[in-house]
Amino acid sequence: MARNDRPTRPTGARRALPSLRSSTRRAMRPDGPPTDEIPMWSSPDGVDRDTAQAVIDLAMRAGVAMLATGASAADVTATVLMLTKAYRLTSVHVDVTYTSLTVSYHRGPHADPMTIMRIVPFRSQDFTRLERLRELIVSLTQETLPLDDARVRFDGVVSSPHPYRRWLVTGAGGVLAAGAAALVGAGPFIAFVSFLTALVVGRVMSWLASAGVASFFAQSVGAAIPTVVATLVVVLQSHGFTVIGDVSPSLVVASGIVLLLAGLSVVGAAEDALEGYYVTAGARAFEVIVLTLGITVGVSTVLSFGQRLGFPIAITSQTRLTDAVALQVACAVVISGAFAVMSYARGRVVVAAGVAGALGWLALALGEQVGIGTITASAIAAATVGFLSRVVARRLGFSALAVTTAAIVPLLPGRLAYQGISEIVTRPDETGVPSGLTTLAQAFGTGLALAAGVAMGTYFASLLQAKRTGERPRPAAAASRTTVTRAVGEPTLSDTGDLPRVMQAQTAEPATERAHGGA
Repeated sequence: MARNDRPTRPTGARRALPSLRSSTRRAMRPDGPPTDEIPMWSSPDGVDRDTAQAVIDLAMRAGVAMLATGASAADVTATVLMLTKAYRLTSVHVDVTYTSLTVSYHRGPHADPMTIMRIVPFRSQDFTRLERLRELIVSLTQETLPLDDARVRFDGVVSSPHPYRRWLVTGAGGVLAAGAAALVGAGPFIAFVSFLTALVVGRVMSWLASAGVASFFAQSVGAAIPTVVATLVVVLQSHGFTVIGDVSPSLVVASGIVLLLAGLSVVGAAEDALEGYYVTAGARAFEVIVLTLGITVGVSTVLSFGQRLGFPIAITSQTRLTDAVALQVACAVVISGAFAVMSYARGRVVVAAGVAGALGWLALALGEQVGIGTITASAIAAATVGFLSRVVARRLGFSALAVTTAAIVPLLPGRLAYQGISEIVTRPDETGVPSGLTTLAQAFGTGLALAAGVAMGTYFASLLQAKRTGERPRPAAAASRTTVTRAVGEPTLSDTGDLPRVMQAQTAEPATERAHGGA
């Protein structure tokens, strides 16, 4: 007979299974909410419709003005967000492209949003006006003025005259071309011819711009002018004019190419790409490519006609002054300072640009002497310029963009570009085309190295400064839609290098304020 008083043994397998599940869940699942929350509208700002509309209009005007004067997409975005935050608008979204700016203010689920888009009709490098706009915006964030007074001050900055007369800016272009010719080995006569040619190019380019001619065709005409002058020098030499002496007319073309390349937004494209604004960076880079093709068309057309007429322009084998290093540095200072004047930079920026240009050229010369190659040496020189310019600009209170853009002009590969075009045109056979394409590829690689070097030098300088002040570096726009920083004190103009860094020093607010779609 079976016993009924024996206790039954529980099987431990069924009871251990829930415990294993709980342990696995505790190990795999987080305890709290996500740290990177999706930006959402939280509550109304308490700003009436008329005031909000006036604030958005003022911020839009400031953003368009900065974009038109050469600011990067990150600067424009920070400008709009700083102004709207100063007037208590916290749910603002900004979208920047190369030709337009859109600002949207989300007023909540039961109110219509305010969205404004404006097209930027033209862009020019005006560093003085950009500097004054930056100072005005920082002052408005520190001491909020009535909107009417703020608009009056903004209109005064935008409508203020340039710091230099037009003849001085044109003359600075001639000095730049003469310095570029001397830097690659030209004598006094060719340097003087380059100066006069650049004056003509400057006036013709200004007239074409006022007449509404497309930039591609304007670049072609501007590049054709020094090539025509160089061809005329060859014609005079062929007719026995010994007063010219032993000169190289190709350096006139090389200096003219440097003058035309100097106005392209290579640095701005690199900065936008590094900041995550890939649409704007792509537009800037494509514009650089198109305008460079315009230079190629202008030079190659004149060279083809000269070749058919029997007046080819020989290419000099001398690329730089090999023995006079002091003269090289002096030429770099002159070129950088002249371009700063051409871009309407103020006196201290001109001086800083000249010093940065000299340091960049010394870094390039040292790199080539060590034997690391022209492209690598150019990248190191540009990184040096970007790093030092960023540090000095933060201490002295001006934008680093003006200094870096001017300081890399002596490093532009004008002679390489002309040499590649000339090899393709004058020797259109099996040897000339591959050799010319190789030279053009080297010039293109040098340009990319300069842009990347400046961007990386500026980036590492900002990381170093953020570490010293206790701030957290701002992530790229495409990587994150929010910026979370730690407040380290109220920012002032003296300790800020550019607007995005001022933005970082603000106390962290709801994520919707800093959400933007730059790309």
